[in-house]
Amino acid sequence: MKFELCTDVALTCDLPAHRLRRGDIVKLVGHHMASDGTEGYSIEVFNAVGDTITVTAVPASALEAFREDEVLCARTL
Repeated sequence: MKFELCTDVALTCDLPAHRLRRGDIVKLVGHHMASDGTEGYSIEVFNAVGDTITVTAVPASALEAFREDEVLCARTL
């Protein structure tokens, strides 16, 4: 699925190296293609008060759009 940059989406998997979990909200800040043709995105993750936690790259398959039956929540990092 193609996503618009500067939008928020959710992770579909855990990213233990960054202490992120499935369902965490990330902002899309870049789009790229890997040399093997895999589509990916650069993501920026913020804490609840707006400070950047990390910036990293993930494959498009690690992201999903929000659904109307979901509720946003906060968790301790």
